[in-house]
Amino acid sequence: MKAQFTLNGEGHAADVSDETLLSDYLRDTLGLTGTHIGCDTSQCGACNVLVDGAPVKSCTLLVVTLDGASITTIEGLGQPDALHPMQAAFRRAHALQCGFCTPGMVMAGIGIARRHGPEVDDETIRHELEGNLCRCTGYQNIVAAIREGAREMER
Repeated sequence: MKAQFTLNGEGHAADVSDETLLSDYLRDTLGLTGTHIGCDTSQCGACNVLVDGAPVKSCTLLVVTLDGASITTIEGLGQPDALHPMQAAFRRAHALQCGFCTPGMVMAGIGIARRHGPEVDDETIRHELEGNLCRCTGYQNIVAAIREGAREMER
């Protein structure tokens, strides 16, 4: 089957089998390994990407269902010398340890910021992060980074 979509700002055509998951396609076919696969059961959020601007777990999406969509992976957000505001906030707040969950957390954070705006509170952030797991941190720096990133995205 074929699907045409925008991937990280570029037009893209995929010719895949009906059961190809977006996470597998991104990693195995395109080499975009910033999208991590942590659980294969849609529980950890490490595979989050933005689909039409909203964070979605890519391990639950079939590529063939994305015809006409706009997909952004962590690789499409910013560059080392020009980070996306949420990436920069994660860096400043030291909101990572091993880094495995970080791409999915950044994408979730962008979604939280877009839904709740620059004055999002810690309780809302913590509630919205329930679908994202981090085994290394106590989440405090992640929450602080999302709060700061939301403010920076508004500017």
